[in-house]
Amino acid sequence: SAGSTALLVSREAEVVGVVGVADALRPEAPTVVQQLGNLGLRPRVMLTGDNAVVAQAVAQQAGLDDYRANLLPEAKVQAVAELAAAHGAVGMVGDGVNDAPALARATLGLAMGAAGTDQALETADVALMGDDLRLIPRLIALSRGAMHIVRQNVAAALLVKFTFLVLALLGRSTLWMAVFADTGVAVLVVLNAMRLLRWGRS
Repeated sequence: SAGSTALLVSREAEVVGVVGVADALRPEAPTVVQQLGNLGLRPRVMLTGDNAVVAQAVAQQAGLDDYRANLLPEAKVQAVAELAAAHGAVGMVGDGVNDAPALARATLGLAMGAAGTDQALETADVALMGDDLRLIPRLIALSRGAMHIVRQNVAAALLVKFTFLVLALLGRSTLWMAVFADTGVAVLVVLNAMRLLRWGRS
């Protein structure tokens, strides 16, 4: 119940002690889980090969919505498939050999670059070049910002081109309008895209 795996210590077939072994929860984990929830990513589920008692304790400490325990690699793949069927797109974060199949099955597989195994890094769609969980919400915010700016740039370019086309058909276009519709729009698109630098620093 404390989140430790119990190991029995024996001497000559007699149990003489119990040792509790556990991975320490990363200090930033509860904050990252909360940030993911604030970004609208729910449910936040932990898939683990550990026993259910340990999984429940860790899930509560991290503030997760759910957990699934005692999972072998193929069971993790099945769990990801079930979550995808229930909720649509699924993101999977992992770093071990056992996570690789589930990373491949997920809509978006994220491998922790510093601690990740070669199998996880090669299978994942994105490799975070660091062992900091806080990179995950930053990545999502940056990705959303990029898509927002792409939509803005496409809409602006089409609007300017369409406006110039109409003016050209009406015989009201000038050389300077053509220059703006081409080079000017390219400059505006680049300047607008540079706003992503702000997301990258935040």
